[in-house]
Amino acid sequence: MQKIQNILTEKLEEAFALAGYDKKYGYVRLSDRPDLCEFQCNGALSAAKQYHKAPFMIADDVLSNLLKIEGVNNILTAEVVRPGFININVTGELLAGYLEEMMQDAYLSIPQVSTPKKIMIDYGGPNVAKPLHVGHLRSAVIGESIKRLCRAVGNEVLGDVHLGDWGLQMGLIITELKAREPELIYFSDDAPEDMSKYPEKAPFTISELEEIYPFASKKSKEDEAYKAMAMEATHELQIGKPGYRALWNKIMELSVADLKKNYERLNVSFELWKGESDVQPYIAPMVEKMKAEGTAHYDQGALVIDVAEPDDKKTIPPCMVLKSDGASLYNTTDLATIMERMKLYAPDEIIYVVDKRQSLYFTQVFRAARKAGLVDESTELVHVGFGTMNGRDGKPFKTRAGGVMRLETLLNEINEGMIGKIRENRNVRAEDVENTAEIVSLSAIKYGDLSNQAAKDYVFDTDKFTAFEGNTGPYILYTIVRIKSILEKAAENGIDWHEAKLLAPAAAVEKSLMLDLTRFGSAIGEAYEELAPHKICAYIYDTANDFNRFYHETKILSEPDEARRASYLKLLEVALRVLEKSIDILGFGAPDHM
Repeated sequence: MQKIQNILTEKLEEAFALAGYDKKYGYVRLSDRPDLCEFQCNGALSAAKQYHKAPFMIADDVLSNLLKIEGVNNILTAEVVRPGFININVTGELLAGYLEEMMQDAYLSIPQVSTPKKIMIDYGGPNVAKPLHVGHLRSAVIGESIKRLCRAVGNEVLGDVHLGDWGLQMGLIITELKAREPELIYFSDDAPEDMSKYPEKAPFTISELEEIYPFASKKSKEDEAYKAMAMEATHELQIGKPGYRALWNKIMELSVADLKKNYERLNVSFELWKGESDVQPYIAPMVEKMKAEGTAHYDQGALVIDVAEPDDKKTIPPCMVLKSDGASLYNTTDLATIMERMKLYAPDEIIYVVDKRQSLYFTQVFRAARKAGLVDESTELVHVGFGTMNGRDGKPFKTRAGGVMRLETLLNEINEGMIGKIRENRNVRAEDVENTAEIVSLSAIKYGDLSNQAAKDYVFDTDKFTAFEGNTGPYILYTIVRIKSILEKAAENGIDWHEAKLLAPAAAVEKSLMLDLTRFGSAIGEAYEELAPHKICAYIYDTANDFNRFYHETKILSEPDEARRASYLKLLEVALRVLEKSIDILGFGAPDHM
């Protein structure tokens, strides 16, 4: 479905050609001065250089030819403003017709990519046996939205949580558990190789597991012998010691179940639950390939790949593949993960949603992957870097005691506060309060994050984000619920608008809302091109504001003219579909009442 901007551009291109000028100057854009006009064409200013003619004379020529084009008066009015701008307003009839067509469009005017891509998005990145904390929030929220955005335009998308499940933390847990309960079968000298021979129930709860890891981590920093045991346990796990592998399976079962529960509260889901352990078989052949092809070389005992390029403006250090003692690193695992992804999924693009402070690291890894031939030349590797989530003091968000806050704690605190607000101020049935609060709290958290440009740091202000006024998730939801309520009342009163014709706007506030709604496809397309969910937030905030102005200035249900009243309701239906689709892409939904 064409954008209105494209429809206007086609007419202006035709007019430039009819006037004897190159049609490339006919591009129409949204107006920089919406108080003066809705769209504008500045091509006459550029054409003046080529044709050695005053811009306003070219614009006059174009306008006179524009008005000769059949049917153009039905879609626009235009005037020339010195020094040569062509200011354009569209007709109400064009807007009404466009919105009618938009409602019939399967994609609601969202542009579909001409060649769908297979995209993998790496976001989440939690470590097994550790609870999610607020530092995991941005990756989950931004990554989920980008995944949904890429799907909305027609791509095939897989999200991978990419678990940290194979490092020293596993050895630490095994070592500490062995110290506490050495009689467990997992530590027996004759531990069975058959995994089905081990107890079905894990020898710890998730709470106990979450206590064991930090205890062991702290102890390893104070006790060198303990750390050496943990490193040996890690090594034995990685070479396949049966009891340790069985224990690792139990750690994974409990941890992944807990992670899924917490991600589910965020309305975040992953198609793939792969981790560092999955790519271990790829590491040795990858290293051999790099050595055989001369991609990697030894430097002071470490195996590295030189990734610096002649036009670098800053120093890009080599990418280390193996440490001098032969041990692998995050770099090794990430390169092997790329190798695995190419083999199993052959993606056209891999997007990493990770803290922007890792930008140098991803530059090294991406260049090393290309140099080593781990990816196809056409495969795009993209790092979407995000800023930090800070408290009101401008420092990284912490608990009142100064520690890193568990994500579950943050969600519970915001939810409890929202329950109180809804009970005090909202018309919600008692039995629906908790469910409604959960939905609205999620909108507050996600919109509060996504409305900021991803790369920028932002202040997580609970009071601001949970407010029902201003640029917040609850305000957007309140607008959606208001529309639902009006349509509900109309249906209860026996008003049928579904087959009604959408009429040209009767007032300026109605036209503003119509213009907003026609921009939906453009807004989503632009957000996709830039992988920028904040652009969707900006769009729906403007649309919600214009809807509420229309609502306050228009008698919708009491409009005496039946055709006009049905048209208003049809317009509300378009607005509802646009807003609900937008928040679905952002990763949250709306309640029926609030």
